[in-house]
Amino acid sequence: MKKMLSPILLILTFLLSAAGHLLHWNPTLEFVLSAISVIFVAGFLGKATESVAHYAGQRLGGFLNATFGNAAELIIAILLVKEGLFDMVKASLTGSIIGNLLLVLGLSLFAGGVKFKVQRFNVSLAGMNGSLMIVAVIALFVPAVFLNTHSIEGLQINTLSLIVAGILIVSYIAWLLFSLVTHKNYLEDSVVSAPATSGASRASTVVGSPETTPSASPASSEEEHGPAWSKKRSILYLVIATVMVAFVSEWLVGTLETFTTQFGLSELFVGAFVVAIVGNAAEHSAAVMLALKNKIGASVEIAVGSSLQISLFVAPVLIFVSFFMGGLNGTMDIVFSTIEIVAIAVSVFVAKSIIQDGETNWYEGLLLIAVYLILGVSFFMVH
Repeated sequence: MKKMLSPILLILTFLLSAAGHLLHWNPTLEFVLSAISVIFVAGFLGKATESVAHYAGQRLGGFLNATFGNAAELIIAILLVKEGLFDMVKASLTGSIIGNLLLVLGLSLFAGGVKFKVQRFNVSLAGMNGSLMIVAVIALFVPAVFLNTHSIEGLQINTLSLIVAGILIVSYIAWLLFSLVTHKNYLEDSVVSAPATSGASRASTVVGSPETTPSASPASSEEEHGPAWSKKRSILYLVIATVMVAFVSEWLVGTLETFTTQFGLSELFVGAFVVAIVGNAAEHSAAVMLALKNKIGASVEIAVGSSLQISLFVAPVLIFVSFFMGGLNGTMDIVFSTIEIVAIAVSVFVAKSIIQDGETNWYEGLLLIAVYLILGVSFFMVH
């Protein structure tokens, strides 16, 4: 009965959200319907991603989820760029980065840690992700410093933005080649056989494995069932779910102007938190679900991988999109505000310090959520 009810609610909420958008219902009602629909569609996307990950492996599965999950954000951002709302775009990119690093990763570590106490994943992958996040911060920090110190100005900052964007895109493509092709095994989670004794087994369990202590083995054995769908059907459902997320997210964003005006919210807060949370709904669902199934490696890949994809690929692509739409004079620069850079730097610092040992627990997840709430309250106070 539960399996039958879920698809019905998914389709029903999606159709109601579509009807509200097409028939121009009350904006607040449209917002509520779209938000509810996002929850169900994100759950559908999470299940499809989990099924695809079963065939593709945790790393490739996490990459696919990050890519498909960011598709909605990219579509929304391109629409905002077309309207010339560059500040809103930067705020939403900032919110997406800190949302993935703090909220998505925090919820995943907390949920998985409550169930399994200690979860482990590849230490080498954690180190590489940390280094890439620092590069992303540098790419945002340097242009801002040069502009604010008046070392460069005018069209020079747009030219610098295009050059930096190109470097970041090449770096991201090289990272994909490194992580998914040339050093795939080096970064893959792998289980090392260990004696089933209580004290020694934890020390010799795994380097870079999502497995936890031996007490988690019964749960692991229960989860070693086949995927819900076949390989082709899983891929098809992943594409369908992504398209649905894109539509619902766009409908939801369409109601934000009226919604924010009604509740007196600032553009910075809306872009960095409301739009970002909506855009990250897919990652929230998928990452937490995988963590609860003791696949913390895939959860980290979704959360951190999505942030890296936003900062190293999506943001640079949007700069080129703005250039092709409006020429050099209408190019969105890569200079973020001081508040946005500080928020991103803080998120990167905290996330890197927590994941760098390749071992997680529920308290570390709680710390990430706490930092996210601190930033959220601070952004809310900005006018």
